[in-house]
Amino acid sequence: GMGSGPGTAKRASPPVMNADRSSATMLANIRGSVARPRTDRAAIIPRMSATTPAAPFVLALRLRRAPDDYTADLPAFRGLERLELDPRVTFLVGENGSGKSTLIEALAVAAKLNAEGGGKLLRFATRSSHSRLHRALELERSPLPPLNTFFLRAESVFNLATAIEEGGTIGERENVYERPLHEQSHGESFLDIAVNRFGPRGFYLLDEPEAALSVRGQLALIRRMHELVEQHSQFVVATHSPILLGY
Repeated sequence: GMGSGPGTAKRASPPVMNADRSSATMLANIRGSVARPRTDRAAIIPRMSATTPAAPFVLALRLRRAPDDYTADLPAFRGLERLELDPRVTFLVGENGSGKSTLIEALAVAAKLNAEGGGKLLRFATRSSHSRLHRALELERSPLPPLNTFFLRAESVFNLATAIEEGGTIGERENVYERPLHEQSHGESFLDIAVNRFGPRGFYLLDEPEAALSVRGQLALIRRMHELVEQHSQFVVATHSPILLGY
C-alpha cells in the first residue's frame, strides 16, 4: 500500500542549515543529556544558489520493464507501471515479503545512494544482496536536485557507523554527529543521523525506522520529519509502524 503525509504542510521561509531547537530538545529528552546539532555541515550540504531547489524532488517512479529477478513475483510490483509520490511524505506499507523494503532500496540505488544506507559520497557493502529492480526503475525528477540526500536503514546503522569510522577523508566529511555513532545506542544513533545529517531541501529514504526506535523515539522522528517538510524536504518511508503512519 502507499499513503501520503500531510498535503497541507505550510511552506517555510528560507531555512537555517541546522536542526531547530525542538528536535534537539526532543533528542535530549530521549537521551537524558543535552543534544546540540552540529554545525559543521558545509562539507556535505552545498550552499544555496540564487535558484534554490524545493520538494518534490522525485515526482514518480516508473517501471520501464518487468524486473528480471525475484522481484517480478513480489505482490508490490504486479501490474505496477507508475507510482506517483506525495510531494512531502510517502509511506510504503504492506505485509512482510510484500516488497516495500525492496522498492525503497531500489529507489535509493536509482537515486545514486548506497544500497546499505548513507549518502552519495560514502560507499560500503557488507554483502551484495540488493535486487536488480533499480535497473528497471525510472525516476521522474524535478528540474533541480535536492541539496541533501540520504538513505537510512534501521538494520544497517551499525555498518554505516563502521564505514564512517573507516572511511578516511570521506568518512571524516560524513562525521557530523554529536558523538561517535558506535558509542550510542541503536535508537540514539538513528535519531542523531536524522537531526545532524539530514537538513533542509533534502530527499530522504527511511527503511523501517521503527526497528531502531522506541515509541518516544518514533515521536521524535515524526517531529524532525515535520520540521524538514516545512523546510522543503521530501520523504519516502517504508514502515509497519502505526505511530509513524499517524503522521
